[in-house]
Amino acid sequence: MKENSTKTELIRSVKFLFFSISAGVIQIGSFAFLYELLRLEEWVSHLIALILSVVWNFTLNRKFTFKSAANVPVAMLKVALFYVVFAPASSYLTALLTEESYHIMWNGYLVEFLMMVINFVTEYIYDRFFVFGKSLDTAK
Repeated sequence: MKENSTKTELIRSVKFLFFSISAGVIQIGSFAFLYELLRLEEWVSHLIALILSVVWNFTLNRKFTFKSAANVPVAMLKVALFYVVFAPASSYLTALLTEESYHIMWNGYLVEFLMMVINFVTEYIYDRFFVFGKSLDTAK
């Protein structure tokens, strides 16, 4: 890779990190609200919080990180396909690691953080190369 493209990718990665942190704040905040105040199950709270953070993260990253002029519904459909796999898998893992019936009983916040880290890494790769790969830096 050229030095300029390496710098561009580093900047892109840092932007993705900061927008993901903001999405993480939304996810943890909504998880806490749903789990602590509304007393929903961990996996239900996780799923709703995940959806809220995905919409936020997609909107910011499409515009500012990947600067994509790609068709928004098509790009969102691609992201939705990622979450067709990730959401049930992470919800199942959340239930597996936190519910008493599975005898593991990890802290719900620890598991939520673990799912967020896994989501961060896998979604960056997926977005960078599949969702926005051909439309990087095409927006004005």
